[in-house]
Amino acid sequence: MDDEANARFGEFAALRTPALLRAAYLLTGDQHAAEDLVQSALAKTLVRWRSLRHEDPEGYVRTVMYREQVSWWRRRRYHRETPVGLPADRAGSDPHEQTDLRVSMREALSRLTPAHRTILVLRYYEDLTETQVAAVLNCSVGSVRSRTHRAVSRLREMLPAAEFAELRP
Repeated sequence: MDDEANARFGEFAALRTPALLRAAYLLTGDQHAAEDLVQSALAKTLVRWRSLRHEDPEGYVRTVMYREQVSWWRRRRYHRETPVGLPADRAGSDPHEQTDLRVSMREALSRLTPAHRTILVLRYYEDLTETQVAAVLNCSVGSVRSRTHRAVSRLREMLPAAEFAELRP
């Protein structure tokens, strides 16, 4: 790859890595796994960098990230650790309601299956349409709808009704 292409990729990676890490963290639920996911996606993008349409290289990286995450959870489905609840001797609660809601949501998301978490991140964090999610995950729109419905239902079961009501616009 020539020096100019290397420089463009370096600028892109430096500028967009924080946003990619946030999305990856929501997908994986773990900071280290998120960093691995972004690194893997950027490495795969670097190989294809010269042939990419540079109008939207981030879309390509995100698609690689989502597909890589799906591959990881398919491979690790049977070898996955199960998180347990928080210890009973937790420190005092945070006085800020938004922080409590954010923590509750993070805990609930971490208890979802990787497939459910991926669907929710794509639909509600990335704000993709059902058609776009289907294209990213290589599945049908009907499959996206049913998975989204199951994921939201599971999330509602895990969160108290009062907290879930705050999530509605």
